[in-house]
Amino acid sequence: MDVTVAYNVPTRMRDGAVLRADVYRPAAGGPYPVLLARLPYGKSVPMTASMLDPLGLARDGFIVVIQDTRGRFASEGDWEPWTYEEADGYDTVRWAAALADSNGRVGMIGASYFGNTQWMAALAKPPELKAIAPQITWSDPDDGLFSRGGAIELGINLPWSLAQGVDTLMRRHGDDPTALGPALGALIEDLDQVTSFGYGELPAGRHPAFQRHGIREIGFERSRQDPDWSAACRVAGRQAEVELPSLNIGGWYDIFNQGTLDNYVESRAAGRPATLIMGPWTHANFTGQIGDVNFGAAASADLIGFRGRSIDLQSAWFRQWLTPDSAPSGPDLPPVLLFVMGANQWREEQQWPLARAVDTDLFLRADGGLAFDAPQADEGSDTYVYDPDDPVPTTGGALLMSSEFRSGPLDQAAVEERSDVLVYTTEPLTEDMEVTGRVRALVHAATDAPTTDWVVRLCDVAPEGISLNVVDGIVRANTTPGEFTEHAVDLWSTSYVFRAGHRLRVQITSSNFPRWDRNLNTGAPLDSGTGYRPAHQEIAHDAARPSRISIPIVRP
Repeated sequence: MDVTVAYNVPTRMRDGAVLRADVYRPAAGGPYPVLLARLPYGKSVPMTASMLDPLGLARDGFIVVIQDTRGRFASEGDWEPWTYEEADGYDTVRWAAALADSNGRVGMIGASYFGNTQWMAALAKPPELKAIAPQITWSDPDDGLFSRGGAIELGINLPWSLAQGVDTLMRRHGDDPTALGPALGALIEDLDQVTSFGYGELPAGRHPAFQRHGIREIGFERSRQDPDWSAACRVAGRQAEVELPSLNIGGWYDIFNQGTLDNYVESRAAGRPATLIMGPWTHANFTGQIGDVNFGAAASADLIGFRGRSIDLQSAWFRQWLTPDSAPSGPDLPPVLLFVMGANQWREEQQWPLARAVDTDLFLRADGGLAFDAPQADEGSDTYVYDPDDPVPTTGGALLMSSEFRSGPLDQAAVEERSDVLVYTTEPLTEDMEVTGRVRALVHAATDAPTTDWVVRLCDVAPEGISLNVVDGIVRANTTPGEFTEHAVDLWSTSYVFRAGHRLRVQITSSNFPRWDRNLNTGAPLDSGTGYRPAHQEIAHDAARPSRISIPIVRP
């Protein structure tokens, strides 16, 4: 079909603010279903077009509406992350459904922030909204967006907030070029120096960069001080309110890995139609080359095991919900489609988590051992010193950070050579072992500090000795100095085959910086603490204090 595009089409919100959207429509008369995306990143930037393919969707017979959210780019109002998305989403859906040539049925599409705007609109229940397809987005903002395990998600919080500040300053000083130039220059300098300078600034909970530029941020401290602000983007616990089908798409190395899974699980538990696709992807990389590993061309979102492009699968999926009287059945998708890493294959499943996955303990043992047999005697403990002035550097993982930090599976050699990283390794496997599901650790640990962090990482060690990270997690603990306490660490979920001849490895340390902010080991408030001290750490692995990691093993 030929396509026409109308730019900056206005719609007025209930409080009078005018938001603007670009509208792509088939040139021939309708009626057509509507696909809506609401995002803060600029509706006309190339990233948006490449991710949403509005021209392609319009050629497929959809009216496609891409809107700048409130306070961003062409839309009026003040930029306040996610504060208005529920109400604005409701108003925009109703307006989009009434567009000329619309059939009155609306679906929402998009990823990350504009995956969350879908959930927020769905929670507002506009009657014309019939389906959503959120990708790589969170469920609980305190589990991957603001924080994780009590530690600040500094890696994303700082550069994301600074980057959004560019449009804020353009709007603030748009009529005063003499003020705009210096303001933008100072902001860009901070953005360029995030890794070399900004990540290390203190206090992390009230970052000086936000104060310097007067910009809004996503941050743990702000979410604690203003629960209503953080609740405006919280999906966790509310999925049952969304009486709509959802297509949930995520990546094993995405920063919102667990959020995608949790949204799917809770939707299914509430009896809602839901579909899940999990690839080996990161937040910004949907190819088959992730980190140091080539998972194969079929792993990419352009092929998905030769089922077709992700956007085409979404188009077919939407058609079954938005044109139910005339459309053919939707894409041939199972309830769950997983990419199993290591085996490097897509696999269809009927549920998540898998019923046949058996949670199995691997115990830390003496001399760096890791075994399915629990210790039967006193095997002692292992110690290290965690110094916030020399934290363990972030090396791969499910993250979204400044571009110097690659996500995905990366060689852990430099990390594992450090004296403040304990390493425990199994004997070589005699047969393939599949781990699919949620990985958790229970660590018996002691410290001489009033508060400290425990970081646990599961790795795959190849016969030639290369260790690649699979999943990891952190917990921030208030402690009684010198006392052993059992700490639960959530490493989130994966689907991974450890091949015969490979070994499983567990790392234990106290930092992963700058992905997560450093625990200063002093107990000072996050919004004011600037001093720090080393902490002497001890990990037990004996019969009375069996530190272990639990992995969901899927038998052949």
